[in-house]
Formats: sequence, structure tokens, C-alpha cells
Amino acid sequence: MRSIVIASNSSGGGKTTVTLGIMKALKNRGYEVQGYKVGPDYIDPAFHTKITGKDSRNLDLYLMGEDGIKASFSRGNGDIAVVEGVMGLYDGKGIDTEYSTYHVSKVLDLPIILVLSPKAQVATLCAEINGMVNFKDANIKGIILNNITENYYKLLKAAIKANCNLAVLGFLPKDESLSLKSRHLGLIQSSEIENLEEKIDICAGLLEKHLDIDLLLKQFKESGKYVDEFHVENKGKRIAVAYDRAFSFYYKENLEILKEIGEVIYFSPIVDKELPSNIDFLYLGGGYPEVFKKELSENTSMLKSIKKALDNGLHCYAECGGLMYLTQGEKLQGEEQISHNTVGFYSGYYTLTKKLQNFGYAQIKVEIENDVMPKNMRINCHEFHKSFVNLTEEKICKLSKEVYDGSQKNWLCGYVKKNTIAVYGHVHFFGNLQWVKEILNQ
Repeated sequence: MRSIVIASNSSGGGKTTVTLGIMKALKNRGYEVQGYKVGPDYIDPAFHTKITGKDSRNLDLYLMGEDGIKASFSRGNGDIAVVEGVMGLYDGKGIDTEYSTYHVSKVLDLPIILVLSPKAQVATLCAEINGMVNFKDANIKGIILNNITENYYKLLKAAIKANCNLAVLGFLPKDESLSLKSRHLGLIQSSEIENLEEKIDICAGLLEKHLDIDLLLKQFKESGKYVDEFHVENKGKRIAVAYDRAFSFYYKENLEILKEIGEVIYFSPIVDKELPSNIDFLYLGGGYPEVFKKELSENTSMLKSIKKALDNGLHCYAECGGLMYLTQGEKLQGEEQISHNTVGFYSGYYTLTKKLQNFGYAQIKVEIENDVMPKNMRINCHEFHKSFVNLTEEKICKLSKEVYDGSQKNWLCGYVKKNTIAVYGHVHFFGNLQWVKEILNQ
């Protein structure tokens, strides 16, 4: 595939809007477009998938390793690959460029287009552009300016031409109809935006008018071919995966691994009345169970079905929103009573907070002997949640996060009961295939 990376100087720089518009414009021209997202995010790939009709894939060096992102990239298909970056171009895990969009672009040898949203800048913007170009050996091929007027664009284009050795490919005009709302964990899910396709059609039309797409296409580069050794043996398992508006945070490759192990049956904790029959394993991923707590709590037959199965020893892995769902329910801060009931498998409750409890990359280490995970097993994860749980079950894992000053932040998480393990951290199976085998009792 011919490929490009869309990056910016910061989060909120316009990467997602421009990426989606480019994907739609190229699709309108008859190209098969494959989307990718740098980093651990689930929401942007869902937007990609909605627009391209192909499942988008994550490229996260910390969670997947170099071989993992190469394998993930190789599983994509199409004429054109558009890789959306994360945060600023050089921002990664800590104070250097490790695990950044830049790092991914170097591993995959892909060219970069910078999307910038200037405000009251001219020569200073040129200084910033030159700083980004000269900071590292990034293969930056051009600039797209975002959320500006046509007159401001003409001024900036002339300034960049005079001061920077980069092509200005065009701009996306300021248009309020293109805004994608946010909530506490980021963008609203694609499934919740009724007029998403209309917004993207408008965006693509504006880019067709104000962006030199033919010149953009000349910047794409034929990507390399990579070995994919991330496969497992079929064990004939029947695996139930919760998948609906409340639970949709799954890495594509995780689901592919499960499909190799056996048959994957999707179900909705909101709509379906009980678990699929005769299953060997249950996977409860992340999402927004707190947003759909009314619908989830009212589906009492599903709550009872899951609790009964777990009480009877069904093997289960739950992460983040899945962990919250397995508690007894939500308790508001300062209140005594649970406001909305959930499964009630773990004794205790979850509480929503106004600030992030844990954020970023960390490493899980199993520290307590248990029946599900071997002691001392380690795996990389990512946390991003504005909630905490207060459970009576023992915490079996220590999580460690490197801090910028060289120290470590440590905290405890991970709850095992019978054959169920639940954690806040999101895990990519490519990071440790043994982890998958252990939780499925292979």
C-alpha cells in the first residue's frame, strides 16, 4: 500500500478531522482506504472504520513492540493507508520521542504530513515549523493548515514559502459544522453521532476544494512488507465478547487472536437477555458503561446470567469498563447507597470522578499467587479512567509507571475471583501472547 502519516504539533491540532476528511475524499475518488491509529486510542479507529468501511488498526510500540506494529500494519489492506498520529509528532511515553508518532514513522519508514491550526501567528508559525523539521530526522513532506480563513491561509502560505523548505498542500476552512463533540474520555463514539457522515461529507468537500489532493497523493510512499508471527493454535473454544454502545473498546488484533483460538460470539449487555449458550470464555472490554448505566442496570436478566456463569467458574477477562460492570454498581461520592446496579460479581462499587485517576502507559506485574495468572508475569498496559473501584477482593497486581524525574509511580490493581480476572489497564494481546493463553486456561 502507498502510505502517509498525518501528524500535528499537539493534541487538538486537527489531526482527526483532517484525517477523516482525507479518507473520505480519497474514498470518493475510488481508492480503497485503510486506516491506522498511532497509540492506544479506541475512538479514532472507530471513526476511521465508519468512513472507510475497513476495520482500522492500532500501531502502539509500547503495547505491541516493533514486531507487533509491523504485523498489525501488514494485516491492513487497500490501495492507500492513512495513519493518524497521536498527540504532538514527537510526544511519546515520557520526555523523549520513544513510542511517539515520529518513532512509528521511523519504524515503518513512512512520510509525514503536518496538520497545524495556527492562531494569530505568521513568522512565529514558520519558526515552529522549522523547529519541528530540524528537531529530528522526521520525513515531513508538507503542511496542511486547519481551521482558518482563506485570507489568513494566503498570508501563511506566502510566509511558509519564504521561510520554510516545505510544501503547503492546502487548508481546511473554519466551519462550525465540522466540530466533533467531546466527553470526559475524549471524543464521542462514532456510533453516537447521528449526522457523522454528513459532517465528513462536508469536510471531504471542503478539502477537495481547498487541498491539492493530487499533490498530497504524490507524497504517499509504498510501504514495506512485514512478517506476521502473532498467531495461536485453534483450541475450539466458544468465546463471548460484549459488544455494543456501552462496550466497544477492543483492539482489532485482540479479536483476531480470539477468533484463531475458537469461535467468537458477540452479544449486547444492553439488549440481549442472557449470555450466549455453552461458552468457554467471556471477554468484557472497555467502553462507556457509566454513560449507559440506566440501560445496563435495567437489563436484570443479563446481570443475573453473567453473575451465575462467573459464580459457576466461567473463565472471564474484564478490563476498565468491564471491571466497573462486574462490581455491584455505581456509588456517588459522599453517598451511601448504590445508584445503579451492575453484575455484582465483585463485592463493592465504582465511583466516577472529575479527574483522571491513572493515565498513561504502565507495566502490570502479578505479585500474588492466584488460580488464573502465574506470579511474576509482566505485561505492558495503558490506563485512562475517571473512576475508581472500592472492592473487598484482594489486589493481585502491582502497576508501575516511569515518571519524568526517573522515579516510579506504583499502584495496585487486578482482582481475581474464581476464574475471573479484572483490571483497569487496557492490554494488547500482541504484547504478550502467553497472557492470552493464561486467561483462557489453554
